[in-house]
Amino acid sequence: MAWKRPALTSAVVYKDPRAALKFLEDAFGFEIILLIEGPDGSVGHSEMRFGSGAVMVGSEWTAEHKSPASIGGLMTQTVHVQLEDPNDSIDAHCERARAAGAVIVAEPETQFYGDRTYRCKDPEGHIWTIGQTVAATTPEEWEAQTGLKTTVFKEW
Repeated sequence: MAWKRPALTSAVVYKDPRAALKFLEDAFGFEIILLIEGPDGSVGHSEMRFGSGAVMVGSEWTAEHKSPASIGGLMTQTVHVQLEDPNDSIDAHCERARAAGAVIVAEPETQFYGDRTYRCKDPEGHIWTIGQTVAATTPEEWEAQTGLKTTVFKEW
């Protein structure tokens, strides 16, 4: 059966998308599944798979589509990646990302909602949060622990 694109996919813009493709493969384990190149070899569009998810990687193509590296590190979104295999280690994943050149801005830490996460910046300044569920918790437990109020509108 052919791979099917998920219902929701992030698109991330880079000054150097070819370097980004290599970084995302080396740091996070993403796999290139589609690459569209211009006659000059430039990356016009690409898609990478990670587990059941995907991300599109492309070039800066208008004044409104810029890498954080081109606009003083600013951004309007971050990308969250969830490790699906319980045999993976979030801590080992963090070390892999660090070795590939990611700047770790938040070391791995277990969150009140049961995920262990870390946060990093890629070479152009995009922020990525990587998470893995390590404990089954309930909203009632979160509220008791944090004092936060949680409303669940629909179960996943």
